[in-house]
Amino acid sequence: MDAKSFLGLSRSGDNVWTFRVDERLITPGKFLFGGCGLAAGLVALEEASARPAIWACAQYLSYAPLGAQVDVTTHLVVVGGSVTQARATATFGGREVLTVNASLGTGLLSTSTSPVTMPKVRGPGDSPPLDRPFDVDGSIFQHVDCRISVPSGERKGDRASPTVSSGIWSRIPGHLEPSAATLAIFGDFVAGGVSQMLGQSTMGRSLDNTIRVAQLVPTEWVLCEIKMHALVGGFAQGTGFLWSESGTLLATASQSIAAKLWEPWSPES
Repeated sequence: MDAKSFLGLSRSGDNVWTFRVDERLITPGKFLFGGCGLAAGLVALEEASARPAIWACAQYLSYAPLGAQVDVTTHLVVVGGSVTQARATATFGGREVLTVNASLGTGLLSTSTSPVTMPKVRGPGDSPPLDRPFDVDGSIFQHVDCRISVPSGERKGDRASPTVSSGIWSRIPGHLEPSAATLAIFGDFVAGGVSQMLGQSTMGRSLDNTIRVAQLVPTEWVLCEIKMHALVGGFAQGTGFLWSESGTLLATASQSIAAKLWEPWSPES
């Protein structure tokens, strides 16, 4: 299964793609999961431009509830020799749900060295399932396998303490070749880093999601190494480094999050 199939996205016009918000794409609050919205925009923009994504940022404006039919309209604003600057707008019932701005293209200059390295953690097979404060049934979390990354030197039973760094191993079962869209879904897990900072369960509403693609290599599991930067006045900021099992940096993700202590979700939250 690729990201387009997971999203149920299909082309319905020259510059329009459509998908229905089913249980694979929603939060436990029964509305579109932000990372899936960004992923849909990325799939549409990559197809429209016939170029791979370099970076993309989604700004979230409204909610698309379970069962909604969402239209994604693309606009290739500037098409250059190696880079396309473009925009995708997702709407439901005449209301704009999110806007994605992106650059797509390829170049020649590369280096095999990197100033960042993957943290030393146990593999996903030796990592415990991610425990959530809510029922995952009927939401994206029932369809994406997530496990807590454990430092390789940490013993079983060691008590975790609040920290600005954490990590999550994730996979979509049967999806072995990550795309920019897949990584956008995993990158939305950065919001979970707020709980790690406080040592308490929190809930977060993404204001934006940004994904910056480094390189794509086959991997079953993706490690999202989360680094939180700040939590001030109810708003948090954080970055995720997305790694393959072999230690290749696939992408980085970042978010701004409206955060609060955990309570049952409502549209006014």
